[in-house]
Amino acid sequence: MLAGKNSWVFPNRPVIIATGIVGGPFEARGKLASYFDKLNDDIWLEENSFEKAQRKLFEQACEITLNKSGINKEQVNYFIAGDLINQITPTTFTARTLEIPYFGLFSACATSMEGLALAAYFVNSGGAEYVLTGTASHNAATERQFRYPTEYGGQKPPTAQWTVTGAGCALVAKQGKGPVITRATIGKVVDLGLSDPFNMGGAMAPAAVDTIIRHFTDFNLSPNEYDLIITGDLGKIGLAATYDLLREKGFQIGEEQIVDCGLSIYGDDQKVQAGASGTASSAVATYGYFLEKLKSGELNSLLVVATGSLHSPLSVQQNETIPCIAHAVAIERSSIT
Repeated sequence: MLAGKNSWVFPNRPVIIATGIVGGPFEARGKLASYFDKLNDDIWLEENSFEKAQRKLFEQACEITLNKSGINKEQVNYFIAGDLINQITPTTFTARTLEIPYFGLFSACATSMEGLALAAYFVNSGGAEYVLTGTASHNAATERQFRYPTEYGGQKPPTAQWTVTGAGCALVAKQGKGPVITRATIGKVVDLGLSDPFNMGGAMAPAAVDTIIRHFTDFNLSPNEYDLIITGDLGKIGLAATYDLLREKGFQIGEEQIVDCGLSIYGDDQKVQAGASGTASSAVATYGYFLEKLKSGELNSLLVVATGSLHSPLSVQQNETIPCIAHAVAIERSSIT
């Protein structure tokens, strides 16, 4: 299964047999609203804290996924997931509800593809028949932890991004109908010395570039292998920096071939500064919009490169720079419809 130095190939082609995507009221006004399975009209989700609301979002996404698949949770071998909040508590509490053996992850906004890569590895190697994986984020919960509570009303610079209130989940199986997972490249921590927590896109771009180049090197592929390369939440600043860095490194790829989830979710009339962010950014866009394009035949192959900044409130207070990571997963249209 090892390809090159840091990548995996999945000859048994694990299948994404079902997905569940939920969002909040702000996402209901966005460009991808019609691709959500459920949109909540209350950002609190009838809970008494934003963190509990995030847990409920994730529970909804997991329940929808299982219902769509026709698989009982007792049949699922493992739940692989994580989020941004202290000790990934919303995810752990979701695992408590599911009662499925659980691997907790933290790769910040790269968590969705880390989970999908591991799920594919387990299934491809015979270590599981069904693996549920995903992530969730909540705008107000994340703002409270990493920046300021939304009630504070602090003004943000143009480089800042808007955390998605939502959750995306996928059920990976040994066989069935749906898009197949063919390859993955595991990211390494890259830190080029940026320290501004309001410029996550710029900080994450070098990690995205590093993983993209290593993916094509490990598999000896050209960029034309994929219809699209989808980044997680680089936003306007990070995507522009990614183009520049790829060119600097002599990697030739057309700008039209790279699409960012952070620029796909919200409408032009929604004030989100540089774009969307949060662990749910890549999850809801990939498991909703982009997989539907595969199923419909509009696209045949995708390389999803979820990006994450691995800082914490404590590291920022101690004037540390921001380490970042990106994990890549290749997904293809299945011949089984």
